[in-house]
Amino acid sequence: MAVKVYGAATSTATVRVLLCLEEMGAEYELVPIDFFTGEHKSPPHLARNPFGQMPAFEDGDLILFESRAISRYVLRKYKSSGPDLLRDGSLEESAMVDVWLEVEAQQYDKAISSIYIETVIKPVFFGGVTDEKVVAESVEKLGKVLDVYEARLSKSKYLAGDFLSFADLSHIPYTQHIIASPHASLFESRLHVKAWWESLASRPAYKKVTAGVPTSK
Repeated sequence: MAVKVYGAATSTATVRVLLCLEEMGAEYELVPIDFFTGEHKSPPHLARNPFGQMPAFEDGDLILFESRAISRYVLRKYKSSGPDLLRDGSLEESAMVDVWLEVEAQQYDKAISSIYIETVIKPVFFGGVTDEKVVAESVEKLGKVLDVYEARLSKSKYLAGDFLSFADLSHIPYTQHIIASPHASLFESRLHVKAWWESLASRPAYKKVTAGVPTSK
C-alpha cells in the first residue's frame, strides 16, 4: 500500500519529503492540500498536523508531521531500495550528516527562507510589498553561511563527506527558487557551492519533483 503525503508541490517542506521518496524509489500518493482556501487549517488536516502546516504523512495507522522527521522515516523505511542517505551504518558518517542537517535547519534555512518569503510569497501569492531591508539583511546572512559552505565543499564533494546524503537534499526546496532569482550569484560566485548545487540539480529525483513548480524568476 502506497504511503500518502498531504501537501502541495509548491510547498518547500512537502518538496523535501517528495525528494526522499523519489530517491528511494518508493510508491506514494500526493494528496493535494489547498493552501489558498485554508484547507491546511481545516479539521481533517489539523487531525494529521496539529500545527496546520504542510506536509502530513500517512503510512497505515502511522501519522507523521514535520518534513525532516518524515524524511528520516522514509529513508529508513526504504533503506534497502535506495541510496544510504543517512549513513546509519557508520557512526562517524551519520554524525556528519546530523551536523549538516542542523546547519541547514539552524543557519541556512533561516536566511534563505526570508529571501524567498519576501521576494516570492508576499508579492506573488499575497500581493504584498517586499521588504527590501529584510532581503538585504538575509542576503548578507546567507552569503556568510555560503562562505562556510564554500570552505567545506573545497574539501569534500558533498556536505557530510564524499557521499550524497539527506543533508544535501534538505537544501533543495528553497535553493531551487533562489538559484532562479536575481540572487543566484550567491551560489554562482562560489565555485565549489556552484558545483555542489549543479550535482544536486542533475539528479532525476530533483527533476521529477520540481518539474512545473513555479520559481522566483
